[in-house]
Amino acid sequence: MDVKQKLQQWKAEDITIQKIINQLEREDFINEERYAIAFAKGKLRHNKWGRNKIIYALQRKNIPELYIQIAMGEMDEEEYLKTLKSVLSSKKIEENDPWIRNNKLVKYAVQKGFQAELCWKVLKGDV
Repeated sequence: MDVKQKLQQWKAEDITIQKIINQLEREDFINEERYAIAFAKGKLRHNKWGRNKIIYALQRKNIPELYIQIAMGEMDEEEYLKTLKSVLSSKKIEENDPWIRNNKLVKYAVQKGFQAELCWKVLKGDV
């Protein structure tokens, strides 16, 4: 939790940190579900990250699995596919062999967090 880390940097005592966090949660300033949804949508729109990379980043932030799944469920499938297509078309690869070229595109998209199977479907025109 980012708030806890910041309070620890300020050398706040553990009991004080817990009181502050509890108060912020009661007043709905800290809401992990809302944060997970906003984080996922923001990373998709602005950083063009895929689901795998977003999930990993949320897990690293110790967001509960339930909220991560809710955030993934909130993601617009049409926007997700549009972003994947944008990622695939933006990568310039000079390769004559279409299989090698597509393989490189899929590897690039997987690094951005997209699922390989979905990348191949998009490249084949199945989606």
